[in-house]
Amino acid sequence: MKRIPVSILGATGAVGQRFVSLLAEHPWFELVGLAASERSAGQRYGEVCRWTLDMPMPAEVRDMPVRPIDTHLPGRILFSALPGELAGPVEEEMARAGYIVCSNASAHRMDPEVPLVIPEVNPDHIGLIPIQRRRRGWKGCIATNPNCTTTIMVMALAPLARRFGLRRVHAVSLQALSGAGYPGVPSMDIVDNVLPYIGGEEDKVQSEPQKLLGTLEGDVVVPAGFAISAQCNRVPVLEGHMVCVSLELAQDASLEEIRQAWETFRGEPQELGLPSAPAQPLIYRHEPDRPQPRKDRDAGAGMAVTVGRLQECPVLGKKFVVLGHNTVRGAAGGSLVLAELLVAKGLVD
Repeated sequence: MKRIPVSILGATGAVGQRFVSLLAEHPWFELVGLAASERSAGQRYGEVCRWTLDMPMPAEVRDMPVRPIDTHLPGRILFSALPGELAGPVEEEMARAGYIVCSNASAHRMDPEVPLVIPEVNPDHIGLIPIQRRRRGWKGCIATNPNCTTTIMVMALAPLARRFGLRRVHAVSLQALSGAGYPGVPSMDIVDNVLPYIGGEEDKVQSEPQKLLGTLEGDVVVPAGFAISAQCNRVPVLEGHMVCVSLELAQDASLEEIRQAWETFRGEPQELGLPSAPAQPLIYRHEPDRPQPRKDRDAGAGMAVTVGRLQECPVLGKKFVVLGHNTVRGAAGGSLVLAELLVAKGLVD
């Protein structure tokens, strides 16, 4: 197939850089535009971007001009790494102008006409896109991926929700520094410390799973009915969010049945052979001290989620630990596989 031209909104930030790295040799998409704030527009990407990733900046983007954020960007698909407060009106303007906006921003996630999608979990929710276009008169559309912590946790919850049902979930997150962007958390705050507060995070982790694990009925998503409580913490780890989960299932299951549900879990991205989808989206580690950020965040090129420490819980029934790469699976990579799903389903013309 001919590669589809794409641009990035917010290309100089932490998630924007991750988009750049993932798109560098993408078989379906060709990166043709980089857009950022007015202070960066008109300059070369290599000059204005403080590159923070471990791998080198792709040579082909160094001399690309940074464009202003407007409706003259090249490409059919826009990947949005904009801050939530800026993303709302900008993404709507872009969708109105005919772009397919695949957004990592929070602005439209809970909009009832905008799909919030983890492609392995609820690919049918892209059925909201024709409804969105018809009601709003848009030529384009907005589709979103969840908060990074939500993504990692829901990847582990989804097969259990399908097979056994969920009643109550309690989640405690240990979130990496890269989730705060760059320069992020001041060193005097985080070195030798843990911060038990991340603004707005707990609300997202408590609300987004309800939409993700809900059902599309007609033209609305009916939220899932389980209760969820979250406590979110920032820890001195560079990459990789960990979530300690306790849960009550609607139908009791043995530890072996739960492990089997995880190990056999596959979704449409695997069936369709989407290029960014990991062959095995959930990996169970049997060692008593896994998963660990340094050892497990890059599983499946950062697109797989690792689960471990499955045990009986004397309070809710079962408990486990789940970990994933927050800027790959939880951010740019999540948007990328969502865009691939839209292409495979004929929603990108």
